[in-house]
Amino acid sequence: MFAVIKTGGKQYRVAANDLLKIEKLEAKVGDIVEIGNVLAHGEGENVTFGAPFVDGALVTAEVVEQGKNRTVIAFKKRRRQNSRRKIGHRQLLTTVRIAEILLGGAKPAKKAAAKPEAKAEVAAEAKAEAAPKEAKAKKEAAPKEEAKAEAAAAPLFKAPKGEPDDLTVIKGIGPVAAKDLNEQGIITFAQLAKLSDKDVAKIDEHMPFSADQIKDWREQAKELAKK
Repeated sequence: MFAVIKTGGKQYRVAANDLLKIEKLEAKVGDIVEIGNVLAHGEGENVTFGAPFVDGALVTAEVVEQGKNRTVIAFKKRRRQNSRRKIGHRQLLTTVRIAEILLGGAKPAKKAAAKPEAKAEVAAEAKAEAAPKEAKAKKEAAPKEEAKAEAAAAPLFKAPKGEPDDLTVIKGIGPVAAKDLNEQGIITFAQLAKLSDKDVAKIDEHMPFSADQIKDWREQAKELAKK
């Protein structure tokens, strides 16, 4: 038996035990999720279509993994305008294994994960009981949290002594990007040119620039540093 389901604005043909990557669902690994938007189901040549959905049909799936898709680069260039823009996007994905295809209002063998509202009520009761302990723990952890905050506020790199270079000379670095780089300790062409791949990965993780952007700036900085 197979079914055609709709989730995340897309349609998928699924059967029991199929592994499927769909747009992110709010669930934990191991949870059972229910997909009620069943457009069609069938077995062999016998197919039933919904209008738009089949009444009483339901597909359940087990969450196997929460992750991200590969990075997609959107690059826009205006000719003769000295204008370039590169933006990276990674779609959040949930990998699920189809458990059951249920028809006629049949109930699933395993229950779906509790709704956020129900979880919130249980969590609120538990929080009320644990409030005194949490207050004590927060008081003890306050110095550690302050130390972490100070470490997070520190720049990624140590700025060298001397006059800073105008980083906006590099194509793709505007005033805002140059300011962000300066705040993280990157102020000269030479410093940008000497960034290692590890440094590039660090910037990619902590700043709104993709690794491809940073590597492009690094190559331009190497030429400017020679002058």
